[in-house]
Amino acid sequence: MPQNNQTLLEKTVADQWQTLPSGLTVIVRPMPGYSSTHVIFATRFGSIDRDFRLDGKEVHLPAGVAHFLEHKMFEDQDGDAFAKYAKTGANANAFTSFDRTCYLFTATQQLDESLDVLLGMVTHPYFTEQTIAKEQGIIGQEIKMYDDSPDWRLITGLFECLYHEHPIRSDIAGTVESIAEITPEMLYDSCKAFYAPGNMVLAAAGNTTMEQILAACERHGLMRPRSTERVQRLWKPEPMTLAAAHKTLKMPVSKPCFGVGFKEKPLPPNDLRTEALYDLILSCITGGMSPLYRRLYDGGLVNPGFGGEVLRVDGCCCILFTGESDAPDAVKQMLLDEIARIRAEGVDREIFTLCKNEKYGQLIENLENVEDSASQMADFALSGQTVAQQITMLAGLTAEDADAALQHILSTDRMAVMDILPDGTAPLAENEEEAE
Repeated sequence: MPQNNQTLLEKTVADQWQTLPSGLTVIVRPMPGYSSTHVIFATRFGSIDRDFRLDGKEVHLPAGVAHFLEHKMFEDQDGDAFAKYAKTGANANAFTSFDRTCYLFTATQQLDESLDVLLGMVTHPYFTEQTIAKEQGIIGQEIKMYDDSPDWRLITGLFECLYHEHPIRSDIAGTVESIAEITPEMLYDSCKAFYAPGNMVLAAAGNTTMEQILAACERHGLMRPRSTERVQRLWKPEPMTLAAAHKTLKMPVSKPCFGVGFKEKPLPPNDLRTEALYDLILSCITGGMSPLYRRLYDGGLVNPGFGGEVLRVDGCCCILFTGESDAPDAVKQMLLDEIARIRAEGVDREIFTLCKNEKYGQLIENLENVEDSASQMADFALSGQTVAQQITMLAGLTAEDADAALQHILSTDRMAVMDILPDGTAPLAENEEEAE
């Protein structure tokens, strides 16, 4: 993309960005004419952050603490945060992933009051033995629900094959046994380490201003300087070999589910360029515009959910292909053949350009929606980047970059396969008929 267009683009999507004396990163995208505002308060703390050192103290957490903590943040001495949001009319939620926890709400009125609920509950944690015991039962039910999800079991099964030691092997919510070990001290240690303002991002988009968001930060003490000591994450060495090459599971599914995973070298935390390049390569191989996808879909070999994704967190990068098929082995072989063909011949230039334009367009389209815009800002800010920088970086990726990357990724030497087969108890799909 020409340099003058890059400059114009950066001006067009320029987000207001400030780092407060407390270390908190604040990004605001005022959107005049919009009636709602979406706000996200995010921390770099996810399910993989289980072993760390802070103030000379080593802490080792059982699986599921980050997700457990997310649930507990909504409860304090004054009651439940959802009840407070109900009074302001805001629609609130939260989620935990492998490497982050995000608290969010959308409001069309009483924005200041909703900001006070959000910042108050996240910056003033409150835990007791009694409230933890109550939550252990609730989350235990959620864990059982995940255990019944073939999509989730497929992904976690692949992680167990690909990795020996990395905590991505463990479910985000943990296990019933692991969350039974959680204590108030563990939760307070986690808050001190990962809920420090310097480890967090506050992003807002819509009917608001930087001044309004900063005023809320002022009310909650986030303008005051804080300790600059950062948590030191402790990682066990992870070899590039596989823990297992193949795993099979039987579940009540109507059609076999399969996953093919490739273990790749971990990427530096701020290397969003390589991640975006890998994602583009996957679009060329299995995206909706790829020849392989059309052959598989037109032949009835896969459903529309078939595709690939890149997953990268600290110490871990892998490429996963998943789907459903009555002929999973045939699909896997066609996938490997297509990877080998594109590696030898190079990516199709026209398809590469179409896929790149599609992703470019999605980034731009997200700027017109308050939820997507705030989410996009927070996601990139957690990696130290602006939306404009990400768009400019994507525009600079070339087919030659993809060809070069393909020479060292998607190696069958680092490939694991996960299969989930029907156990015979699933109900028939709508388009299936029972044999007479």
